[in-house]
Amino acid sequence: MNLRQWSRDLGMGVRFAVTGGREGWVRMVLTAVGVGLGVALLLLTTAVPNVLTARHQREQARTDLTYSEKVPPKGGNTVLVGMADTRWHDKDVRGRFLEPEGARTPLPPGVDRFPAPGEMVVSPALKKLLTSDEGRLLRERLADRITGTIGEPGLIGSHELAFYAGADHLAVREDNSHVVRLTAFGDRHPTPERADPVLIMMTLVVFVALLTPVAVFIAAAVRFGGERRDRRLAALRLVGSDRRMTRRIAAGEALAGALLGLAVGTVFFLIGRQAAGSVEVLGVSIFPSYLNPSLALAVLVAVAVPAAAVGVTLFAMRGVAVEPLGVVRTAKQARRRLWWRLLLPLAGLALLYPMIGKGRSHGDFNEYLVIGGVLLLLVGVSALLPWAVEAVVARLGAGPVSWQLAVRRLQLSSGTAARMVNGIAVAVAGAIALQMLFAGVEGQYTRNTGQDPDRASVEINLSNGSALPAAAREFPRTKGVRAAVAISSGSVGDRRRDPGTTVGITVGDCAALRELARLPSCRDGDVFVVPDPRDEPDDLAFARPGRHGFIDASYSDGVRGREIPWTVPAGVRQVTARKDALQSYVNGLLVTPSALPSGAASTMYHQVYARLDLSVPEADQYVRNTAARVDRLASVWHWTATTESGKYTSLRTGLFVGAVCVLVLIGASLLVSQLEQLRERRKLLSSLVAFGTRRRTLGLSVLWQTAVPVSLGLLLASTVGVALGSVLLKMTDTAVSVEWASVLSMAGAGAGVVLVVTLLSLPPLLRMMRPEGLRTE
Repeated sequence: MNLRQWSRDLGMGVRFAVTGGREGWVRMVLTAVGVGLGVALLLLTTAVPNVLTARHQREQARTDLTYSEKVPPKGGNTVLVGMADTRWHDKDVRGRFLEPEGARTPLPPGVDRFPAPGEMVVSPALKKLLTSDEGRLLRERLADRITGTIGEPGLIGSHELAFYAGADHLAVREDNSHVVRLTAFGDRHPTPERADPVLIMMTLVVFVALLTPVAVFIAAAVRFGGERRDRRLAALRLVGSDRRMTRRIAAGEALAGALLGLAVGTVFFLIGRQAAGSVEVLGVSIFPSYLNPSLALAVLVAVAVPAAAVGVTLFAMRGVAVEPLGVVRTAKQARRRLWWRLLLPLAGLALLYPMIGKGRSHGDFNEYLVIGGVLLLLVGVSALLPWAVEAVVARLGAGPVSWQLAVRRLQLSSGTAARMVNGIAVAVAGAIALQMLFAGVEGQYTRNTGQDPDRASVEINLSNGSALPAAAREFPRTKGVRAAVAISSGSVGDRRRDPGTTVGITVGDCAALRELARLPSCRDGDVFVVPDPRDEPDDLAFARPGRHGFIDASYSDGVRGREIPWTVPAGVRQVTARKDALQSYVNGLLVTPSALPSGAASTMYHQVYARLDLSVPEADQYVRNTAARVDRLASVWHWTATTESGKYTSLRTGLFVGAVCVLVLIGASLLVSQLEQLRERRKLLSSLVAFGTRRRTLGLSVLWQTAVPVSLGLLLASTVGVALGSVLLKMTDTAVSVEWASVLSMAGAGAGVVLVVTLLSLPPLLRMMRPEGLRTE
């Protein structure tokens, strides 16, 4: 058969779809909507790489962290930047104080002028929050006058909370800890990190698991109206077309729906692209300009969807004998074969098997084997489900009338029922595998911080010693604070320059020092020594009364002139550190304030540790307000027993966002499919009602027709999902464990989507169950 004949037959099918009257248009519109939903999600997915790139570029362009690089000298092109990040409930607020030092000072991205002291420019989302009643406590913390908004180039998301405030008298420190001096914004020396093989493998699995259900839905959508179309094609056999020509004409009709679906999907994508800028999912927001699909990937979608429509239709028509006198579909068909369906998951396991035990220590995973293996296992669910539905419903027997109606319908068209839930089954199988994978490797990306949240809830790091007295006074009186202690830390060396021996020195009142060590007695002026747990004798040797030293001794490449001479006073006592001390590795000298010379506080780091009363609403916000009042550059850190890798957390968040999109697609596509099935059976339903069948019975029959294949699909999905998850865990060299509660929750989520769709389809079902539905033209 030449290409010309193919083109002519496909073109004839397209014309039949377009000129087929009301029925033809309804069928094509339903197909277009189903395909369009899938195409829209595929286009959104092709834009994901550009979204990640754009957010990374925005973040790099505004970078102002120098990571302890050497401080540049003050000049006409320098600016002082004070770090003033904070949090509002569960959202980060990025804050910076700006103090220009010359006429050629660089501006941060998104800002057209420097705010004066007492002024600030804010992101649109922060402006909305600060001007609302909800943001009252945050407004107390950010009391400067709002004079403008940060432009899009200075933000990574439409809902990001950020501000730049004007400042004066900022003081830069040698370590660039709270205030930095910059000659330009942006990361000028990006350091490439070695990619984590396990994270890369997990990313590939996430994309495959999220996109495979979309492809399955598109394949099902192009077959909407299949039964009516096949009966209509019998007329073509009467006028002389052969079987092959009839199949190509049917493929042409599917092609018309797919092409219209591409257009509808593009419209859906553009609507979704614009709406994406106004929503925030799991703390992630973007700008519409980020959602620009890669040209190559967009072209691939535009070519693959129509080609898939033709291929799926030709494949489906194999089992349909379109004869001049009708369609031989309702006769007893040959049972579906199992052997080739089992080959798909087995081939997937064969592709993944060579990578078992690889982990992150044996090089990268082969991305083609990972994609191919996961894809074959998930597609295997789609291939096995029609066989499973056919095998089970053939053995179902007597029951109520609604049950018998449902069973007979399933026995006549088990393939149609399986197609409806294929996407759900594939999505649930992928979700179970991903849940097992993420839960299994979570421990590899979680580390203990050494912090005890029962000992302290928050740690406040002050930017200078002048704020320490106010902090020690204000925090214990803050609403929601049970207790608070202030501690300073520094070092003392045996020489002014380049000391040979350096010992840590910790300063606090007696209550604060008792949070670090077990003290026999204490009063202001006392000095204690805690031996180094690593058995280094420097601490005890340096703690001899009368020993001379220099606080904040300098080094050859450091700043001179800050060294403060100090003599160890008499009466130094040796004590032991508490096992639950507020600070890790407590050792060296513990000193009460009056035992130090004046000026020593300016050389040290200062922290306040507070324990909160969690029963007080907004206790955390009251603490942050106090911190901003005593030191506007103070940073507040919540204590947690563990912390997770940022990349792992980002990937998990991306998975959740993608899962939400796929669930929305599943629900919408299922609803369209359900409506299409009801439309095809409208006359049958009307006939049953006309003969006296109760509407309740018909409604229950529709519910049974959905419940049986969904139950089988979820059972199959759970089996394949657990198998795939186990293999993936073995690949990461992680012990296999199955949390059955999570497996059941994933299956329950899939069943919940189907239940919602079924309930939404009841009103159209009731409208169709009327005798008037028997009318025809």
